[in-house]
Amino acid sequence: MLSWLIDLYRSWTTAVVVVAHPSALEAMRAHVNAAGMTGTVVAQDEPTGMLDAVGIGCDAARAWNPGRVWVTWCDQIGVRSDTLERVASAEAGTDLTFPVVEREAPYIHFDRDAAARIVGVRQRREGQPMPERGESDMGVFSLSADAAFNHLPAFAETARPDGSTGERNFLPFIPWLARISTVATVEATDPMEAVGINTPAELAAVEAWLAR
Repeated sequence: MLSWLIDLYRSWTTAVVVVAHPSALEAMRAHVNAAGMTGTVVAQDEPTGMLDAVGIGCDAARAWNPGRVWVTWCDQIGVRSDTLERVASAEAGTDLTFPVVEREAPYIHFDRDAAARIVGVRQRREGQPMPERGESDMGVFSLSADAAFNHLPAFAETARPDGSTGERNFLPFIPWLARISTVATVEATDPMEAVGINTPAELAAVEAWLAR
């Protein structure tokens, strides 16, 4: 999956940061080196959530002084290059741009106000009430340097662990940022892009879809 993602993102990135469990550091470093991509592998010592993982990755990315930082979950391999092209095309003037997808029985749902601004996020894993059909992210986010290196740490200073998981999630950062800056979304190409691989059934479904 990591090899697939490195190849997928080569057209839009010049370096890669992998945030890994401490026990996987050396194996991941060898893997990134073998892929021929400039990069580094850093550890998240404790499983405190994706907010902290993204923060660790952004801290490491500072070394390259990037104009933007793209974030993806490493199990999100169904993303299509034409969706990423739309993300890149919509970045100008935004602090955060990301693709969204409408789906039945969503795991994540974004609430919007009358002006279509994102004002909240609901998460099924936190036991929050979910709509029958909702708008979800797909684990891909483009952050400006200001968002990655200034806004995200400011949000993290006061973010508390979520109730049922005890982890600090990245997604609440989105409505927080939308209140003070410009957040844009683009349409996904296909709902299958949003399927993360967490089970053998999801692996088989994404594998068959990519093969087509």
